[in-house]
Amino acid sequence: MGTKVTGATGTQELTREDVEAKEPEEYRVYLINDDFTTMEFVVSILMTVFHKSLPEATKLTVEVHRKGRGMAGTYSYDIAITKIQQVHAMARQRGFPLRCTMERA
Repeated sequence: MGTKVTGATGTQELTREDVEAKEPEEYRVYLINDDFTTMEFVVSILMTVFHKSLPEATKLTVEVHRKGRGMAGTYSYDIAITKIQQVHAMARQRGFPLRCTMERA
C-alpha cells in the first residue's frame, strides 16, 4: 500500500504512508573549561547565546570550572553548530580561548 510504479519509465509515486517524518537528531552543546576565560564572560555567554537566567548561568559556570565542562543545552544539529560558532566568535573578539563542543544526544 503506498508505492505505485507507472509507465515504461518505472517512475514511482509516493503516498503519505511512504514518507515517515522523523524527529531531527539532537546534540548536546558543552562549554569547555580553560585557565584564561573569565567566569564573568562565561556567565555572559550563557545568558546571551543560550538564554540562561543569571542563577542558571552562574551555576553552570561553576560546574564548567569544577568539572572541566558543562552542558549548555540540547539542540538540533544546525542550531547547535550556530551556537558554537557564536561562542567562538564572541570569545575570539574578546581575546578568550573559550571553546564549545557537541555530542549526539
